[in-house]
Amino acid sequence: MEERLQKILASAGVASRREAEKIILEGRVKVNGKLIKEVGLKFKKTAYITVDGKPIRQEKKIYLIFNKPRGVVTTMQDPEKRKCIADFVKDLDERVYPVGRLDYNTEGLLILTNDGTLAQALMHPSNEIPKSYRVAAVGIIPQEKLDQLRIGVKLEDGLTAPAMVDLIAYDNEKNLTYFNIVIHEGRNRQIRRMCDFIGFPVRQLKRFKIANLTLNGLVKGKFRELHPAELKVLMKAVGLDE
Repeated sequence: MEERLQKILASAGVASRREAEKIILEGRVKVNGKLIKEVGLKFKKTAYITVDGKPIRQEKKIYLIFNKPRGVVTTMQDPEKRKCIADFVKDLDERVYPVGRLDYNTEGLLILTNDGTLAQALMHPSNEIPKSYRVAAVGIIPQEKLDQLRIGVKLEDGLTAPAMVDLIAYDNEKNLTYFNIVIHEGRNRQIRRMCDFIGFPVRQLKRFKIANLTLNGLVKGKFRELHPAELKVLMKAVGLDE
């Protein structure tokens, strides 16, 4: 099976697909000894490909669950020198990248992988992959306000899709409402903005499930590989099980 050259380079960990296109246009890539300077050409993965004269290698696909702590940036590097994902996976032989993001003050489940096809499928809106969060919001939220989240609220980037919301508990002493919410969209700071809209800002936010994957007691700051059965279910959810 042939694939676009930039995709082969990206899957080998050379660079992101966009950066790989630049590398090709700069005349730094050869396939079977022939210089390639055109983006979009397709080749087999078995072709002998070099970048700057050095052969690339196809990385072993790796799939991880990571329990992100608060105070960590969901990037592989940070110009402000804050702690980021790379600090937790620096001993891995393969390079991995986070699928989607959790904001700086949100903790919980992240998928890390070097499988770009799976990552894109998980983030594509059409697949409607459910993501579950535990929320602690300031104030005692009445049911009619939670119903607004269930129906959808109008944010500056449009109406949110209906969400599943389950009230867990009220803490009158701490003036907090605890509830679980399940969404399938991936807008920036979406749950925080939804709670701001109904007038009850988030105090704490944790993602505890994506599709069939849960943290299962995984300690904050640690990661583990997906079990084969977990990966199979996840692949099926995005139509990559064939």
